[in-house]
Amino acid sequence: MKVLRGLSGIVAGGTVVLAATVVGAEIMGARRGFPGPGAADVAWHVAAATAVVAAQIYSDKRSGSAAFFGSMVVFLLAGYLLWAQWWN
Repeated sequence: MKVLRGLSGIVAGGTVVLAATVVGAEIMGARRGFPGPGAADVAWHVAAATAVVAAQIYSDKRSGSAAFFGSMVVFLLAGYLLWAQWWN
């Protein structure tokens, strides 16, 4: 279970870095006068990063099946974010 929580922690951290990158691109675009990702994309990334971190904290504080399902929530939310905002 530690390996699964470790992997989901890496995914959660990556989701936070991705959200920070999208926010930075929006700010840089606004300052330099070119279109950035847009408010909706920023909102999606920030909301997903918040939810993923909450699920990871839940997973880290639990054991057994609760930790497993917390990690699965991290994987599913991060996967959905990538699918909905980047590949679709």
